[in-house]
Amino acid sequence: MATDELSSKLQRRLQIEDGDEEPLAVDVHAPEDQNGSEEKSCTASADSELGAKLLRRGELNEGQGDHVQPSMKVFNPYTEFKEFSRKQIKDMEKMFKMYDAGKDNFIDLMELKLMMEKLGAPQTHLGLKNMIKEVDEDLDNKLSFREFLLIFRKAAAGELAEGSGLCALAQLSEIDVSTEGVKGAKCFFEAKVQAISDSNQFEVEIRQEQEAKKKQAEEQKERRAAFKQLQSAFK
Repeated sequence: MATDELSSKLQRRLQIEDGDEEPLAVDVHAPEDQNGSEEKSCTASADSELGAKLLRRGELNEGQGDHVQPSMKVFNPYTEFKEFSRKQIKDMEKMFKMYDAGKDNFIDLMELKLMMEKLGAPQTHLGLKNMIKEVDEDLDNKLSFREFLLIFRKAAAGELAEGSGLCALAQLSEIDVSTEGVKGAKCFFEAKVQAISDSNQFEVEIRQEQEAKKKQAEEQKERRAAFKQLQSAFK
């Protein structure tokens, strides 16, 4: 049916060009004209948006304005939180996952309530909301792992009010960050400056982890050999 309509329009166009038929006057209020206006409006809008983007790019190139990072940025705790060792971050991750009852990679209000009760520092509903609010950068009313790490960063920098819910969380956690070179701790540990650079520090920690695993494997091998020797003695 669409083919017949197209064929009819082409035939009428040829008749008009040959002079066999007069063209009809176009009603300025007809839907076609409205569509044309809408099309022009959309084009103008697109041109305006493109112009704004080009202007924004020019400002950034000239050093004006702040560059906004993409929302899908990959979060790497080891590079973003260099003040903490690998072991500390793993301990924080273990604690975070332990209280993430919903296993959705977030700690919501009720999960935070349970956490504070188990730590022996229960909070009021308003107190819990204020705890989340202090580190809730994306305003989703729950704690991501990155926001959870911010609690310990603020504690290390002495930015948590003494007696606050977040300070209590940091104090009562089993995570030991008192000997890893964290600066300015006023809440629950003293500062100690590390002389090793971040890259070297990570290399040392990775090597220590590998050596610990190797030692564990050797011990297991020795235990198996001793058990086999004991078995052979009874045969």
